[in-house]
Amino acid sequence: MSPTILLSFLFVTVAAAGVSFYATRKRTQQTPVSFYLGNRSLGFWMIGSSMFLTNMSANQFIGENEFVYTTNMSVMAWGMSSVLAMLVVAEFLMPMYLRIGAVTTPDFLAKRFDAQTQRIVSVVFLLGYFVNLIPTVLYGCAVAVNGIFHIDQWLGISYFSAIRLIVLVVGVIGLLYNVLGGLRAITITDVVQGVGMLIGGVMIVYYGFRYLGGGNIWRGIETLTLSHHEHLNAIGGPGDVLPFGTIFTGMLLINIYYWGMEQYIVQEALASKNLKESQKGIALACVGKLFAPLLLNVPGLIALHLYPSLENTATVFPRLVSDILPPVFIGLVAAVVFGGALSTFNAGLNSTGTLFIMNLYKPWLERNGVPANERQLLRSGKVLQTGVTILAIIFSPYIMYFDGGFYNYLQKVSSFFSVPVFTIMVVGLLTKKVPPLAAKIGIIFFVAVYAATQFLFDTGLHYLHVLAILFIVVSAMMLLIGRLKPMSEVYALPRRAAVNIVPWKNRYLYYGLLLIVMVGMFILFSPAGIAGKQ
Repeated sequence: MSPTILLSFLFVTVAAAGVSFYATRKRTQQTPVSFYLGNRSLGFWMIGSSMFLTNMSANQFIGENEFVYTTNMSVMAWGMSSVLAMLVVAEFLMPMYLRIGAVTTPDFLAKRFDAQTQRIVSVVFLLGYFVNLIPTVLYGCAVAVNGIFHIDQWLGISYFSAIRLIVLVVGVIGLLYNVLGGLRAITITDVVQGVGMLIGGVMIVYYGFRYLGGGNIWRGIETLTLSHHEHLNAIGGPGDVLPFGTIFTGMLLINIYYWGMEQYIVQEALASKNLKESQKGIALACVGKLFAPLLLNVPGLIALHLYPSLENTATVFPRLVSDILPPVFIGLVAAVVFGGALSTFNAGLNSTGTLFIMNLYKPWLERNGVPANERQLLRSGKVLQTGVTILAIIFSPYIMYFDGGFYNYLQKVSSFFSVPVFTIMVVGLLTKKVPPLAAKIGIIFFVAVYAATQFLFDTGLHYLHVLAILFIVVSAMMLLIGRLKPMSEVYALPRRAAVNIVPWKNRYLYYGLLLIVMVGMFILFSPAGIAGKQ
């Protein structure tokens, strides 16, 4: 291992931690709101950077570049369509959350339906974090770090042992970071990591095209755009893994859920100083998503030309970084990947503690007549976070044996926990008399039927289309229950805002510009753009 690579990696990682420590050294965090929501003090730079970095985990680096290498650019649709979803969240969901003073996204369900519905959804969220989010973040980071540093070769151990070792190190560091620092420390680190990610993305594209062109950048670009046109196309056909039509069905639903209801993502926006900062922060995260293909997709295209027959396609991104970048930038990119993994891991752990403490443990104490001491609540949350980390460290290395690959594992499993919750949230928002019973029947029915379509019988439909159909069916079922057994009183959204909820004045201008660039990206990577170039 090159000393320059190691020193560069350590410098960026320690610098990010140092800035975070300095900025939070005088802040006390003795209450759940201060620890989990940063005392509702985050500005738009912190919110945007943290939302973007939390999304940009090592899973994205590994999974999307592997997808582009093996299939085409259609995977880009997840990121590009999320821009539309995020703007919907900024305009409609964030005002509602901040108006009711929400600490967790299921808080709305407690007010709209009942506390039992809130608890059911909180358990669904926690299961998603236990089974899908936290283990896959550790695994994805381990694959990337081993690919860049070649830990297995350096230590003379098997690939599996190297993955297990890296998972252990990342898990322990992430746990300490989370338990000692809280949300504000995480978000400040994300701002520093965001700058590093921007620099790293530009460097990978620059050196990648130069390497591909034999020292000439323009020749590298020409090589990329004049061959393998099928891989340049982001408009997936009916037979592709991600048909273009799925953008308007299950993909849109999942994206709105992810950016507007997924606790570990929304928590940064809930911690904003006011609604204006929250909306500006979400728009900043949109800008990041528009630049994300520099790291998530273009490296996979470059690797396609350099390594036409890789045996382990999950190593596409780390192999490319290791081969094309000067040592100092290899260390930077490794630090960015490591930081991105820590950001997502920390956000997942932080939200795990928030959901458990605020929606399950504290209400349980209150129902049993036990005073909810805030220090005791924090201590219990940290114990849970430690247990979750230990289980994830044990389980995550075995993801490599999942049938269908890493990317397939991520998408299939996450769908169990996303659209069912999205459905009852939407019906709750748009109706006034649908009862709690409808929400409980709806979420159970949705999960059971979706599981049956994925594991018991083949519908012949893409799973994203299945999700959209179930969304319509369950929504209609809930509306029918609401018609037959309506609530005795019409629901009215309570107003308990803890911050100013005056919206961002110039938001529509910036929203429009973001949507124009989003459409332009689809045109660029299509048969009308470089994918059809002869």
